[in-house]
Amino acid sequence: MDPKDENLEIAKGIYWVGVVDWNLRDFHGYATPKGGTYNAYLVVDEKITLIDTVKAEFAPEMIERIRRIVNPSKIDYVISNHVEMDHSSGLPAIMELAKDAKLFCTKHGKVGLNEYYEAGGCRNWDFEVVDTGYELNIGSRTLMFIETPMLHWPDSMQTYLKEDKILFSNDAFGQHLATSVRFEDEVEGGAIEDAAIYYANILMPFGSKVIKYAEKVADLGLEFDMIAPSHGVIWREDPSCIVDAYLSWAKREVVPKVLVIYDTMWNSTEIMAKEIVEGVREGGVEAKLFHLRKNDWSMMLKDLMFSPVIALGSPTMHSTMFFTVSGFLTYMKGLRPKDKSAVAFGSYGWGGGAVKGVEETLKASGFDIIEPGLQVKYRPYEDDIKACRELGIRLAELALKKSS
Repeated sequence: MDPKDENLEIAKGIYWVGVVDWNLRDFHGYATPKGGTYNAYLVVDEKITLIDTVKAEFAPEMIERIRRIVNPSKIDYVISNHVEMDHSSGLPAIMELAKDAKLFCTKHGKVGLNEYYEAGGCRNWDFEVVDTGYELNIGSRTLMFIETPMLHWPDSMQTYLKEDKILFSNDAFGQHLATSVRFEDEVEGGAIEDAAIYYANILMPFGSKVIKYAEKVADLGLEFDMIAPSHGVIWREDPSCIVDAYLSWAKREVVPKVLVIYDTMWNSTEIMAKEIVEGVREGGVEAKLFHLRKNDWSMMLKDLMFSPVIALGSPTMHSTMFFTVSGFLTYMKGLRPKDKSAVAFGSYGWGGGAVKGVEETLKASGFDIIEPGLQVKYRPYEDDIKACRELGIRLAELALKKSS
């Protein structure tokens, strides 16, 4: 089969040899309703070079794609941009076929690969440790490596093909998106929203690293005609758009919006949530309402990234917050959103506890607590409904102020 029949050749002599995971629905807790891809790239020059591999279960499919282009035993160089298993667990299969290949990675990458694959033959691999600025001549082309520690693991790096101005960006600039096309401009509606969801759930804690990375790229004088990430589709029509988006997200630029997030047992907290939304609307600001058992948390985090204010509601159960609220707070805390303001609300029966617990956890997560939480005993009535609406109006005012 001609490699071009599957859109394998992304530029002259450069091939996509990854796999599409059509059935991926969960990526270590991050929902992926559109599936995903594990991208690997083969550069055919005087030295045949493989950039990254795929998840182990898909390694045979990757190897078959490589075979349609070259004999895998002819691979001279293998680049490991990242140790995480979705990129590296196909390495043992490749290194077994390409026994004479040299493996390039960062110092932390070598440590991690040895930890993961001691039983997979890594002691026999020919490692070459690289750092930022290290250049590798492969014939008519030159690869340059850029360390990107904590984007999003300590070992992370990117590979830049100088002559073609292609950045193999690893986890940065990716999306979880299964598609039969390879380029972002071929995706109906584009992929920027999927990239935002990906950033919010994986890279949000590392905004300062993103900004430093942009400064490093500027210092190196790099230009990008194409950005080829390890997940999702490739940016070629306007690669700068995703770089600019990352900088905007890293700088925590927000819009006037309030998220009202809640769970409920007997609808009392839900009534409060809906009245708060009405108050936000009356205040002239967009509100979004999320029931924690009826909405995907990963998608909610994308909205949180752009929203300066949230209200989080919980009923009291066993003298503490509802279990889904606790779980969401744990998930959100790990992503360390910054510059966010919040208020807690909720209902209780014979004894409270949820609102206090929500407030304490939000505060520990770095949220600015706007005011004492709003509590209702049993069921909200006229005065309570009025208080909820008034709270919504105050939240709208704050959202306008914080986004101006």
